[in-house]
Amino acid sequence: MSILPPGPLQSQCQDQSNNAISSWVYQWSSPPPWCGSRAIRISRPKGACKRRQAVISQAASVEALPALADGRGSTAIQVLRGARDRANDMQAEAKAMARAANASVYTPELVSNKYRSRPIKVLRRTLEILIGVGSFALKLVLDQSNGQLDQNKRIRAVDLRKICTKLGPTFVKIGQGLSTRPDLCPPEYLEELSQLQDALPTFPDAEAFSCIEKELGLPLDSIFSSISPSPIAAASLGQVYKAQLKYSGQVVAVKVQRPGIEEAIGLDFYLLRGLGFLINKYVDVISSDVVALIDEFARRVYQELNYVQEGQNARRFKKLYADKQDVLVPDIFWDYTSGKVLTMEWVDGVKLNEQAAIERQGLKVLDLVNTGIQCSLRQLLEYGYFHADPHPGNLLATPEGKLAFLDFGMMSETPEEARFAIIGHVVHMVNRDYEAMARDYYALDFLSPDVDVSPIVPALQNFFDGALNSTVSELNFKTIVDGLGAVLYQYPFNVPAYYALILRSLTVLEGLALYADPNFKVLAASYPYFAKRLLTDPNPYLRDALIELLFKDGRFRWNRLENLLVQGRKDRDFSAKDALQPVLKLLLAPDGEELRILVIKEAVRVTEAVILGTVIDTYNSIPNPMRTLIVSGNTAGPLMMSDTEQENMIKLRDQVFRIWRLLRSSENFDPALLQPILQVLQEPDARSFGGRVIGGITQRFAARLLQQVLRAPPTVPASTL
Repeated sequence: MSILPPGPLQSQCQDQSNNAISSWVYQWSSPPPWCGSRAIRISRPKGACKRRQAVISQAASVEALPALADGRGSTAIQVLRGARDRANDMQAEAKAMARAANASVYTPELVSNKYRSRPIKVLRRTLEILIGVGSFALKLVLDQSNGQLDQNKRIRAVDLRKICTKLGPTFVKIGQGLSTRPDLCPPEYLEELSQLQDALPTFPDAEAFSCIEKELGLPLDSIFSSISPSPIAAASLGQVYKAQLKYSGQVVAVKVQRPGIEEAIGLDFYLLRGLGFLINKYVDVISSDVVALIDEFARRVYQELNYVQEGQNARRFKKLYADKQDVLVPDIFWDYTSGKVLTMEWVDGVKLNEQAAIERQGLKVLDLVNTGIQCSLRQLLEYGYFHADPHPGNLLATPEGKLAFLDFGMMSETPEEARFAIIGHVVHMVNRDYEAMARDYYALDFLSPDVDVSPIVPALQNFFDGALNSTVSELNFKTIVDGLGAVLYQYPFNVPAYYALILRSLTVLEGLALYADPNFKVLAASYPYFAKRLLTDPNPYLRDALIELLFKDGRFRWNRLENLLVQGRKDRDFSAKDALQPVLKLLLAPDGEELRILVIKEAVRVTEAVILGTVIDTYNSIPNPMRTLIVSGNTAGPLMMSDTEQENMIKLRDQVFRIWRLLRSSENFDPALLQPILQVLQEPDARSFGGRVIGGITQRFAARLLQQVLRAPPTVPASTL
């Protein structure tokens, strides 16, 4: 790894401070040994900073001596080098933030004040939108009346793409959303609208290069040794060039913002806010605050206009989610980033909706989509920080099989309470506990605490009783969204802005999956994650949700636990150790008496099933003549139990054994994980609990024995033959 810093040469020459962190040399008579073959030889202008260069070159050579003499100093040097690199990175980021100090921040007052005094411009834009959208609608009506709707699909798809492009970035983003929904748009529309992701008309290259020089304060040829003469992609807010950094030779992507973009989107949001006020006032069927939703969306889009903010978003996203080997997030080069220019690591890959190209690389689209779903679930429900604009242009399949995330301009966060409430909501849906589902809307901030949820319960029941006729995993995500949407419209719900962005994120991923498999179900792919979280997360809310799922009417539902383990093991992060210990802690907690009573009853029942089931199996394995001798001709067997009772007991025993085998067969299962459990069981509370279990088992077997002694053998009916 090269020790050369990421800063531009000119800024290093001009920096005359005595800070050793920022004063490393760029020119070496020979590369230091720890640099290896990747050291880069770059010459400064003649006479520039010569004295400093000589001093630091000598110091750097001295620093390398301990590592050359023996290996003892290598660790310390690596630590120092890492600290220096982090300091350089922080310093470069601070400079980038200074360059973006004048970036605009959205406020409704700012937009209103700006355009309220410009009625002619507002009227012109309004007419432009009405003419564009109205002409397209009129063409569809004419096609319908002439019976040519299907015949003209391709033509109308091209018309819609051109209208979205002409109307600007706001409508481009609408088109991008539609391009990922094969369940809403015909294939012809999907194909055309997908061009809005990265194939929009470009603006002049001279303007882009001038913007780079102006924003970074450096000539283009001092930053890049080469740059593509034209953009390799153009999106709604900017266009991207492929370049090679002069100081390191690294290939990078350089995104440059479209000129005049802020003016265009500001006017659109002003008009949308006006429309939102009318909807809030006159459209009763929509109970949400439409203006608040528009304002939230506008704030996100304005954040996209600040490329330094996008770089910080990428850094945070990488820290949280790129720890998985199948997720890739590019690095940011802060020295070459400003409010309108973003320089990041170049990523080779194929868009996620290009199935044929992905399969030619030996990859499977559904594997990549599943990676995206698992990562999205972590975003939404684990850390709460999520990518709110995952259209195919922002998701690439790399040749190594990784899923690369790009474009971190639009991000959002799920409140912590809502994360757990969403998981609980899924559990309540599985249990068909509609009262609990209705109460979840308080935690999700859909309802104010003073709203009575009792009228909502029948509406939820009417929808889900029909939708859940099959298994939950067979439900389409859109089916649930549409069904819940119908319920939301009927009652005083106020859907928070983050929820709308979550829906957008998940529906885009489901849309991508439907390209490859029309029968794909997001909920089925999400099951392993939900099962893992329920089994392993110590959060009290999720522990209560797990108890609700496993216990019903005072009985333990072993089939539910078995299903959770089967699904949870499919998640690569599942740990049998994590699944056992939180449950035990809850069981022995001071407020766990109600649960202890249920577990004691179930422990007695299971112990009886294991022992008596073994007796029954042993008896059944004995030859018939010997059976007659053992039971003295009693046809009911040694235990005087009905066939149904015996079958249920053996079924319970086998189910418990299967669950134990599932735990033992987990990849990370280690018998040592039982040691902490044994330590906990030695505590006074645990010993008391164990005594209660043993007492219950003793009482149960005593009652069973007494029943066997006192129960008269069943009479055999006389033969009718």
